[in-house]
Amino acid sequence: MPRQITLKDHIFESRLVMNRAILLLIAGGILLAALLGRLLYLQVFAHEHFTTLSEDNRVKLQAIAPNRGLIFDRNGLLLAENLPSYRLEITPEQVEDMEATLGALEKIIEIRDSDRSRFEKLLKRKPRFEEVPLRFHLSDDEVARFSVNRHLFPGVDIAAGLARHYPQGSLAVHALGYVGRIDEKALQELDSSNYRGTTHIGKTGIEKTYESVLHGTVGFQHVETTAQGRVIRVLSRTPPVSGRNLYLTIDSRVQAAAEKAFANHNGSAIAIDPDNGDILAFVSLPTYDPNPFVNGIEYQDYAALRDDDKQPLFNRALRGQYPPGSTIKPFVGLAGLEQGVTTSHSSTYCPGFYMLPGNTRKFRDWKHTGHGTVDLNKAIVQSCDVYFYDLALSLGIDRMHSYLQNFGFGNSSGIDILGELSGLLPSRTWKRARHDQPWFPGETIITGIGQGFFLVTPVQLATATAALANGGRLLQPNIVHAEQEANSKDLLPHRPRIRDTISVIEQQHWDDIIKAMTDVVHSARGTARKIGEDSPYRIAGKTGTAQVYGLKQEEKYDAESIPEELRDHALFIAFAPVEAPKIAVAVIVEHGGGGGSTAAPIARAIIDAYLQGATQ
Repeated sequence: MPRQITLKDHIFESRLVMNRAILLLIAGGILLAALLGRLLYLQVFAHEHFTTLSEDNRVKLQAIAPNRGLIFDRNGLLLAENLPSYRLEITPEQVEDMEATLGALEKIIEIRDSDRSRFEKLLKRKPRFEEVPLRFHLSDDEVARFSVNRHLFPGVDIAAGLARHYPQGSLAVHALGYVGRIDEKALQELDSSNYRGTTHIGKTGIEKTYESVLHGTVGFQHVETTAQGRVIRVLSRTPPVSGRNLYLTIDSRVQAAAEKAFANHNGSAIAIDPDNGDILAFVSLPTYDPNPFVNGIEYQDYAALRDDDKQPLFNRALRGQYPPGSTIKPFVGLAGLEQGVTTSHSSTYCPGFYMLPGNTRKFRDWKHTGHGTVDLNKAIVQSCDVYFYDLALSLGIDRMHSYLQNFGFGNSSGIDILGELSGLLPSRTWKRARHDQPWFPGETIITGIGQGFFLVTPVQLATATAALANGGRLLQPNIVHAEQEANSKDLLPHRPRIRDTISVIEQQHWDDIIKAMTDVVHSARGTARKIGEDSPYRIAGKTGTAQVYGLKQEEKYDAESIPEELRDHALFIAFAPVEAPKIAVAVIVEHGGGGGSTAAPIARAIIDAYLQGATQ
């Protein structure tokens, strides 16, 4: 079959190409017209609006720091507040020459080396679009001088905010703590999204422990700014959520009375409600003013505090570990009664010293002439060491350790402030693990009078005393009574917690110990009888003296002939009223000498301030 040949229609193809070209031209014309129309709209009709959003301006996301929660004492007295404050901030991405800018700023506003050093550290850590604080707490005069020259410093601005202030100064500072600027270490640990815009964080005490409660939640706003960073308008805003307020268990009247009662002595005192564990006074002396720490304390001022021999920055109430001395005797006596090792009528002869069988070393009594024949009541009232040497040896370290542990000795109390140490309740196991040595009988008998390896913190001693007062409930001490949402009158109370319940084998045993402690204060030969002479209520107490260094076998202690730092610590524990205890107290006076003459009057002042103040 012959192949069919198709002839091309050149006229048709030419028309087809022409039609397509025309369509493309029309489409291109329409697109060009649309583009020109859009350009006309942008350049003419919407010029003012889009000039605002041009390269000379920007929309920024600003963090809004929440207001920090306030702190009050149990009666509503303000302990930590927020006052208006101004700070100088720099946004790095808006500054062309940082060194030149800093140099120019120094001519109108004082910038210390510490300010510059901190700024340079933060500069490396923060994004360039975030404001970096250079100076805090500007004076009104500094604000005015910068405002006049504001146009010379693109990227630099003054931010208004709130600064922490402690209106009561040094009162209860070791409990309250303080806030300080966020440093490099804290930046690595914080939730950066919730701390944008925040410059300060709790450093010690309640301020640190309850940081998450006090801080609140950050807010944000989109703002329209000029090239110089001046805000034109707020486009949208998500408000921050303020931190919760805290109400402490501390009674400021009692706290002030306690600090005053120490006079020039250093030490610690803890007052606690034996019914619920509320800390009524939290004393660690000497104190210091927390306000300079808020905006950056000068190096020389901090060095003076840090290097002070009296260690004002040291929290003695939580971290001071002291031999309990004779304040431990009521607990050891109770252990002897409950364990069936002794009775309230059993007696021991005290010639002024004690000797282990087959050993010539003398363990001396504080009274060199001796107490004669003493029973448990007399041994506690007159603080006879020999009686408790013998009782401790009869109990043995294992039973003594086991029983004293019930009162919280050797363990942290669980108080709601960070940094607590646990003290030391020695045992065979501890010594073998720590020193790789066996336990010796001589160590048992000195443990029975609160010496040797035995160490307690003031909080531990007060908690144990409260357990003695309330009949065996070992409470977890608490210093925060309640929380309060911002703009709310309702309080969210913290519930008391019982750590343990000490079994009572025979109630009479507890009554005998409390009777003896009452006689310490209210009998003619009690070691604390002076504070009981005019007391309107009965107080149960026990004095203590803790050696700071060991004496040689025949050496006599003479407080006047040795340096103050080697003198004995004075201790006293107490609770009142005896019939229905409302307050328990532990007092430790560093190098204060006798517990009856130095520590007991302080405890009396604390008890008076609480019990008499409560009835006014």
